[in-house]
Amino acid sequence: MSTVIELSESRKALLATTGNAIVLGGPGSGKTTIALLKANQEIRSGVLKPGQRILFLSFARDTVARVAQHAETLLSTKDFLSLEINTYHGFTWNLLRSHGYLMRHGRAINLLPPPEAAARLSTFKSQDDRLNEKRRLFIEEGLLHFDLFAEKAAALLTSSNSLCRIICDSYPIIILDEFQDTNQDEWSLIRSIGQQSRVLALADAEQRIYEFRGADPKRISDFIANFQPSTFDFGSENHRSNGTDIGTFGNDLLTQNNIGKKYSDVVIESYGFYRWRNHLFPLKAAVLKSLQRLMKDGGSEWSIAILVPTKQLMLQASDYLSADTDGLPSLNHDVALDTEAPSLAAVLIASLLEGGPTPAVIAQRLIRNLCVHIRGRKGAKLPSQTELDLVNAMDGYLNSGTIKGPKKKKIVEAAQAVAQARFDFRLFGDPGADWLAIRNLLDSSGIDVLQQVAADAKYLRLLHKGAALRSRLNELWRSTSTYNGAEGAVRDALVQEHFSASLKDWKGIHVMTIHKSKGKEFSEVIVYEGSHQGKILRGNATEREGAQALLALRVAVTRAMKRATILTPSNDRCPFL
Repeated sequence: MSTVIELSESRKALLATTGNAIVLGGPGSGKTTIALLKANQEIRSGVLKPGQRILFLSFARDTVARVAQHAETLLSTKDFLSLEINTYHGFTWNLLRSHGYLMRHGRAINLLPPPEAAARLSTFKSQDDRLNEKRRLFIEEGLLHFDLFAEKAAALLTSSNSLCRIICDSYPIIILDEFQDTNQDEWSLIRSIGQQSRVLALADAEQRIYEFRGADPKRISDFIANFQPSTFDFGSENHRSNGTDIGTFGNDLLTQNNIGKKYSDVVIESYGFYRWRNHLFPLKAAVLKSLQRLMKDGGSEWSIAILVPTKQLMLQASDYLSADTDGLPSLNHDVALDTEAPSLAAVLIASLLEGGPTPAVIAQRLIRNLCVHIRGRKGAKLPSQTELDLVNAMDGYLNSGTIKGPKKKKIVEAAQAVAQARFDFRLFGDPGADWLAIRNLLDSSGIDVLQQVAADAKYLRLLHKGAALRSRLNELWRSTSTYNGAEGAVRDALVQEHFSASLKDWKGIHVMTIHKSKGKEFSEVIVYEGSHQGKILRGNATEREGAQALLALRVAVTRAMKRATILTPSNDRCPFL
């Protein structure tokens, strides 16, 4: 069902342009809406030939799902079919999955999931060495790392003019969301397909918070130089938090005009310390006040985002919100977790569910998967030398049957005991109950590395993967009355999850890092920085890091539609405030 929207003269001019274009505007300025209206107009004009579609690319799956939902309100059902909304990863994977064999002399390529990739790269300390290993894995083993999607897709289109023409003919118009965050490889891809396709870029230079992954301050000027687009600047227009001074605060923050200034809808609170109470007590108290305000306003469509600078602080906040200590109630919430640790834990538990013909076989599989879990559970953060030494010792045990050191021997013996218990265990045929039983076996082992697997697996609930995994395991049990193939089925389910763009329900309370909040919006936002760890601006930050931290804080605050609260320690107040 299409919606009628009143348009300003500048937006009407954008709809009338026939060439490349770039739309500049701050958070909530309506860049996505006008881009979708432009797509709808192009579709209705009859410019598309049979089989052609307009391509809309963004970075996050959540964003893609939200854009798709928005598009369904603006376009008719028929017109919506002429629009493909995808992530960069999803689009490039489809391209490489179909044509990547051309880069390997006809040999197939396979995806290397991030959790297993983290394990594979755990021994390479420098970024250059890690990149070289990713490229080696592709060339020699046909394993494609997520980080190479754009690089390989760009190389493929550059090396094959005929394929490039096919892609451009399939997508004569391409819309690029969050264009300021594209890295060099993504920019190369855009230049390739932009040779023949029309390109519409949506950008905000002040939301460029991904320099750590290659976003370049010159990217917008590069686009203008390469594509000679018509430029449309919506400036500080703000439809997300219209009627508030949240956008004003965000703009003042960039010039530091916010210091000493009072705002109605942005509250800055300096918190102290409470004897006998957790250091996160002020955060939970702020959340409860936010809940009271939103409940008083009425309605069930409210949402609260708790945004913190680091992953460690995010997990601490989640644990404290889940507890009922300090005289405050527990609060149900979601956490935007990294997937490596829970995913690798899930694969290990699935392998135990699958079992084996003998306890020795089960033990070997358990130890092998335990090595992968230790290597990869920290994601991009490398395992410690102690952890690597343990993994090397267990790898040696799998080859030789011997292991040195009393602590390492205890781990192997505990793994063997778990394997024996699994061999003797009678399955219920209920995936939920069987999964919990296996997790309890690991938790009761008394060995920290096995207990860590059980702890990591608990986060699958917060990743909303439990239902999908249970469904896969149910299918196996119904067909064979066993969990044969469970390890592979769980691994495939987790890989598929990386490309799904199912719409997430953002109602309720959500805890995430500031960077994870990009592209989202909430009724209220609470930004919390720690007193010693989890600072918005690190004490030894470079000038460039300081600029990025300032932009990140602006992004965080401008996720709010009604109110933003910033909590900063009174003994070490954030210098931006």
